[in-house]
Amino acid sequence: MDEPIVIRTERLLLRPFEIEDAEDVLAYASDVEWSRFLPMPDPYTIKDAKEFVTKRTLGGRGNRLSFAIEFEGSVVGCIEVGHEVLISVASIHYAIARRCWNKGLTTEAARAVVDWGFEELELAKVYSWADVENVASWRVMEKIGMTLEGTLRSQGVNRGVRQDYHYYGILRSEWESEPGYAGRGMAEG
Repeated sequence: MDEPIVIRTERLLLRPFEIEDAEDVLAYASDVEWSRFLPMPDPYTIKDAKEFVTKRTLGGRGNRLSFAIEFEGSVVGCIEVGHEVLISVASIHYAIARRCWNKGLTTEAARAVVDWGFEELELAKVYSWADVENVASWRVMEKIGMTLEGTLRSQGVNRGVRQDYHYYGILRSEWESEPGYAGRGMAEG
């Protein structure tokens, strides 16, 4: 059985979800402002939180990996990696509690996961996307060295409304040219 992957940063612990995390997930995910760019149940209930956590704790890792973002002893968000093994690329997606906004925590978590992906999975590229109106999310992508590659028109639906997405990516060569890229997050397991 694979050892769980844990990544430590200066302020965060990125680790597998545990069943006990459902209450923390409920605390941040029931915030309507937090979820406005996400297709979430409204209202978000403890049942939804338990289902979310259960899906992330059952079964093997496969090509999808979810990290609970732990800050100051509680889970404040999630960052996920979708590994496309055959083409050596991965997507990342993240969300963090509103009380943690504007503290650089999402950028710290995303940077650590991108570093881990390039180092451990030997990726050629990491990409992500966000609603064009979700400025904070695509700013995180820019801060971790991603480049805007295009806008996907009418790519998704959130709460019955068609959404355009900005699509960002970073190539291995770009990541390697970033000063001090190595060792920002320390992976265990």
